[in-house]
Amino acid sequence: MSRIEILPEAVASQIAAGEVIERPASVVKELLENAIDAGATQVSIQIEQAGRRLIELSDDGAGIPPDQLRVAILRHATSKLRTTEDLFHIDTLGFRGEALASIGSVSRMKITSRQPEEAAGGRVVVEGGAVRTVESAGAPAGTVVSVEDLFYNVPARLKFLKRDLTERQQIDALVTRYALAYPHIRFKLFHDGVAALQTSGNGDRREILAAIYGVDIARQMLEISFSDENFKLEGFTSPVGLTRSNRKEITFFVNGRWVQDSSLSAALLKGYHTLLMIGRYPLAVIFIRMDPTEVDVNVHPAKAEVRFRQPEDVFGKVQRAIRRGLLAYSPPAQLVSQGWQTQLPPLNQRFISRQIDPAWKMATETQEAPAIVGPAFEEGTQKEQPALDALPAGDLPLLRLVGQVGSAYLVAEGPDGLYLIDQHAAHERVLFEKWLRQREQSVPAQALLTPQVFQVPPQISGMMTEQLPALEKIGFRVEPFGPNLFRVLAIPAIFSGADPVAAVMVAVEDFEEDETPLQTELEARLAARICKRAAVKAGSVLSTEEQKMLLQGLEACKSPRTCPHGRPTMIHLPIDLLEKQFGRRGSR
Repeated sequence: MSRIEILPEAVASQIAAGEVIERPASVVKELLENAIDAGATQVSIQIEQAGRRLIELSDDGAGIPPDQLRVAILRHATSKLRTTEDLFHIDTLGFRGEALASIGSVSRMKITSRQPEEAAGGRVVVEGGAVRTVESAGAPAGTVVSVEDLFYNVPARLKFLKRDLTERQQIDALVTRYALAYPHIRFKLFHDGVAALQTSGNGDRREILAAIYGVDIARQMLEISFSDENFKLEGFTSPVGLTRSNRKEITFFVNGRWVQDSSLSAALLKGYHTLLMIGRYPLAVIFIRMDPTEVDVNVHPAKAEVRFRQPEDVFGKVQRAIRRGLLAYSPPAQLVSQGWQTQLPPLNQRFISRQIDPAWKMATETQEAPAIVGPAFEEGTQKEQPALDALPAGDLPLLRLVGQVGSAYLVAEGPDGLYLIDQHAAHERVLFEKWLRQREQSVPAQALLTPQVFQVPPQISGMMTEQLPALEKIGFRVEPFGPNLFRVLAIPAIFSGADPVAAVMVAVEDFEEDETPLQTELEARLAARICKRAAVKAGSVLSTEEQKMLLQGLEACKSPRTCPHGRPTMIHLPIDLLEKQFGRRGSR
């Protein structure tokens, strides 16, 4: 058995740092929380090479006395706790006294600080956990922490960092969240000298929403307010028509601390129960204030997790607050029938309007149902139908249209039974295969008469810029137009009826961290996302001609039985099954 020995202080510090400092965004988080605890009203963050080269945060807070700088960088040195009892009513963001010690052990760190009432300040330089110099220094009131060469002495940790784009995204997402939580603080964030985020610090959260998401989204966000004994909830959540495909835009702060709690997210989604489509999630920024004794923040070194003394009570309050807010802004819609007759015609006339020809043809209806159609059914698209007819048929038999059910499904008869077709999934497949055929030459683009300008959150801006070549290959022409701003000049011709900005955003909102234009299937994935948005939706009443066009287009597809995302486009009910269900043939 090997001899048991106490680890050297440097090794122990690096192990402990691994629990607190996982990536550059972790450094930004710890320094930012220290600045907020110090009462800062202005915070400026400079990032170089996604934090690998430099992370510098300056604030105008209370500062650190020169004679305490050496103590401040020691492990478990803090001004926020004194006794064990203090752990059970924490009202500050930091309390463990590990942040500066952890950062200093894996970087070259310099802290310069001056208290407002003092004429001079001090500076301490730490390298790999060892103090190099402590000296007096002139400095503005507040604190400047400079972290250089992060993980220079632990190269294994450095290798595990992701691409610069991904690390910048993490930093941007973090700072934007804290900007929303502390609107009275003026935040400035720069990447390699370029401004990524600037807020005014005037206390208006909706103004910050506009700086992050754009004016249109900020205007749509619903303000939520709820209060109970020792519990207060406020913030913003999106209406049911504004959603995302993942939970990334759901943010919770508890007593000013950003937390990642699955039960809180579940409570918020429960408030949207029956109001959202499956697989869609709202945007939300929710701030909860409660008695510190009712919540335990001393769960994880990163302080990102909390535990509630009465979790069921908190869950119920969040759910009720969200539900009440949604119903207050969006009262239940009145059911209005479209395309349905309120009174049946006389029996002898009931079947005159639709006669079925045995020769697999359908006579013209005497009265068309009102059409509410998607972009691909607008004027001009029907002229391209012969190209679909010229395609070799897939594995579908020749189908005869019967009609539409529930404004969402087509009913068709084939030689081997009945087919129920999801009009949205089917239209996705038709649009996608049309795009695939065009890609073999060059995807035709439709130039916009007036270019459309739109804004994206800072954490998406860099990825958007990186993906512009991929968007161009699928028929979009998009160019940068300012900080976090882009301009759409053209879109693929097959989506010419769609909203240009919505088409671009639906393509980029699901970008994965490691997606790059070099991946062979990236273009197809982007096109599939846009086809999903552009396809005719469930609830749209289609005319008979439009139903026929959609059915013929699906018959001509090479893979007609699934949409580009793998969802089935149809259900087949064989004749044998129908005969069994109606008792015409015994079960075996």
